[in-house]
Amino acid sequence: MKTPPDVLLAKLNAKTAAERLEALREIILYADFPEPDGNVNNHIHTTYSFSPYSPTKAVYMARMARLSAAGIIDHESVGGVLEFREAGRMIGLPTTAGFEFRARFSGTPLDGRKINNPDQDSVAYMTIQGLSDACLEAAETFLKPVREAREERNLRMCVRLSEITGIGLDYDSDVVPLSEKQNGGSVTERHLLCALSLKFIDRYGKGQELRDKLISYPGISNSAVEKLNDPDDVLFLYDLIGLLKAGFVESFYIPAGPVECPDVRDVVRFAAETDSILAYAYIGDVTDSVTGDKKAQAYEDDYIEELFEVIYGLGIRAVAYMPARNTREQIERLRNLCDRYGMLQVSGEDINSPRQAFISEASKDPYFANLKESTWFLIEHERGK
Repeated sequence: MKTPPDVLLAKLNAKTAAERLEALREIILYADFPEPDGNVNNHIHTTYSFSPYSPTKAVYMARMARLSAAGIIDHESVGGVLEFREAGRMIGLPTTAGFEFRARFSGTPLDGRKINNPDQDSVAYMTIQGLSDACLEAAETFLKPVREAREERNLRMCVRLSEITGIGLDYDSDVVPLSEKQNGGSVTERHLLCALSLKFIDRYGKGQELRDKLISYPGISNSAVEKLNDPDDVLFLYDLIGLLKAGFVESFYIPAGPVECPDVRDVVRFAAETDSILAYAYIGDVTDSVTGDKKAQAYEDDYIEELFEVIYGLGIRAVAYMPARNTREQIERLRNLCDRYGMLQVSGEDINSPRQAFISEASKDPYFANLKESTWFLIEHERGK
C-alpha cells in the first residue's frame, strides 16, 4: 500500500477546512486504502473540542483503521460536522454526527448525586446522536450560549491555574489559539491543561526538573510522573495533559452554572424538536482508567436501576457506552437494563489522544454486534430514511 508523504499528511491538520479537504483530495489520488472490516466508531472528537485530529484528519485516520462507518461527537460544538461529512463522502466512509454536553438533573431523584461526571454532582454527560444536517443551525443556537457560559468560567479557571502554579497563563494568547473557538469550536479544561503543559515544558524541560515540580502539587504522585520518563517520546505532551487532568483538575475546577449545563428536561425537548436521539453516557465505577485521565472512584453503579427509572421517566430512550471502559459484569448489567426499558444502545471510543486507537479490540467481540447495527441505524436516521 502506498503511503502519502508526511508533508501531505500534515496538511490534513492545516489551518482551514478548505486546505484540509484539498489535502485529502490529493491523498485520495495518491494512496491505496485498506478494505473496511465492518467495525465502527461513532464517538470521535476533533479539534472542535479537544483532539489531535481535524475533522478531515479524523476521517482519514478512521478510514486507515479500516472502519466501515465513523461518527463525530465534539463537546458542545457542531462546528466540524460539515467538514467531517464532506471528508467522509470524499473518501467513501459513511458518517454520523452529534455532540456531547452536560445536563443538570436538578429537581430529579439524581439531584445531589455523583452521576457520570467526576467534577460536579447533579450534572451528567449526555450525547445527542443522529443529528441531521438540516438541524445543525438549531443545534448551534442551542450550544452557543453553553459555550459562552463556559468561556466565562474558563477565564476564571485560567486565573486560578496561574495562581496555583505561579505560571502566568493568558487565556486569549495561550489557550484560545489551541482551539477552534473562532469557528464554533469549544474550549475545554483540556485546552487549559494543554496550554499549562506547554508552559511547564518551556520552563522546566522534559526531565527530572519537570517531574520534581509536578510531584510538589497535591494530587500528583511519584508513580504518575514516572510515565514521563522518556523526553523523546513524540506523545510526551499528551501524556502530560492526561496526568494533569487526572490529578490536577480538582485544584482549579470551578463548578459549571445552569446556562452551561442546561436542564435535562430542556434537552429532552431539544432532541424531540430536532428528531435527534438523546443518550445518557454511562461511565460506571472506575478502577483502572483506560485513558489514564480519570481517578478510580464510584459513579452510578450503586443505584443504576433507579437511574434507569429516572432517565426513562424523563423521556431519554438511549444509552451510550464504551466496551473497552468497563468490565463484562458492568456491561451485562447495563445491557440487561437497556433491554428492559427498550433503550437504544450506542457506542464508540472517544478519541482525544494519539495514544488511542480508532477502534478498540473489545468492540470487535461478536457480543457487541448490536452496536454496529445501531450505528447504521443512526446513519439512516440522519438521512431521513
